Amino acid sequence: MSSPDPQVRAARNLSTKSSRGPVVAVTGAASGTGALLTRRLAESDEVKQVVAMDERRGDVADAQWHILDVRDPAIAEKLRGADVVVHLALDLDLETDAAARSAYNVRGTQTVLTAAAAAGVHRVVLCTSAMVYGALADNDIPLSEDAELRATAEATGVGDLLEIERLGRRAPRAHPGLNVTVVRPAILVGGTDTALTRYFESPRLLVVAGTRPTWQFCHVDDLVSALEYAALEKVDGEFAVGCDGWLEQDEVEELSGIRRMELPSAVALGAAARLHRIGLTPSPAGDLAYTMHPWVVSVGRLHDAGWRPQWTNEDVLAELLEEVAGRHTVAGRRLGRKDATAAGAAGATVALLGTAALVRRARRARRGRI
Repeated sequence: MSSPDPQVRAARNLSTKSSRGPVVAVTGAASGTGALLTRRLAESDEVKQVVAMDERRGDVADAQWHILDVRDPAIAEKLRGADVVVHLALDLDLETDAAARSAYNVRGTQTVLTAAAAAGVHRVVLCTSAMVYGALADNDIPLSEDAELRATAEATGVGDLLEIERLGRRAPRAHPGLNVTVVRPAILVGGTDTALTRYFESPRLLVVAGTRPTWQFCHVDDLVSALEYAALEKVDGEFAVGCDGWLEQDEVEELSGIRRMELPSAVALGAAARLHRIGLTPSPAGDLAYTMHPWVVSVGRLHDAGWRPQWTNEDVLAELLEEVAGRHTVAGRRLGRKDATAAGAAGATVALLGTAALVRRARRARRGRI
């Protein structure tokens, strides 16, 4: 006998779940954090039904799936009957074209917020990053969750996240009755690939002279549990999520066993900008600020709601180091094993800096011939 259609199976499971819980829609439900949250909500007795949305079907059979692009206005019809939408369909891939990434992230968020209001959804949960607070030398340690958002658009994806936050603040004014909750995780670890996780793939940890890096992580499991809290309306407003406390740079070096390579600020920032401009590295110079200055945050609102992280900074760092073992990255650029072995640690960095210098010299020579 053939197994029942997935939608039929989801309907049968609905009849056995609580009739009083919310119907929660999740965008970006087929992979990453979205897939983990979709599974967690589908298994929860506090959730009546999960509506999963993505451009492909995921493997959570108990969810009701809709295959579509979140920028499609037709999403409004698919959201009818949902109480809460958790919007996780974001592209923060380092290798994605920046203009295409922004077009997807911003337009997708606009569409979801408008569609949710049109469909009668009363709450939308957005997930950005604690990076929106900015990494600055004069930041409080830790930052209050109510601290001003002082980030600029100079780091990968942060401009998109700031625009998403702006859309989230504006939506309740444009659509009375719609509530927006914003979740801001610290450095996310667990199947992620970002400029900050690639920092730990380097043979040496780049430290800019005269700065005070501080490190606060967020394991994806803790982010998923915080998103569940938001979906179940156990916490609202704008709040951060991450491990309690933080690690100083010396502690990170001791725990990781990776030694530092210290460079003057002008050299580090200038080289990073040039390498990105000529296409040798995916990370703009703005990413370096988050390895230079503190941006750790309080997680007081979640604590007040009864939430506690299951992971410590030390444990997350250990998992991150295990995940990146065998990868070789210098200045944000992934190297093949042969390249990394041949170049060595400082040698690889010098080679990249030298390449930038050669490109500049060639450009000057060409201009001189014109």
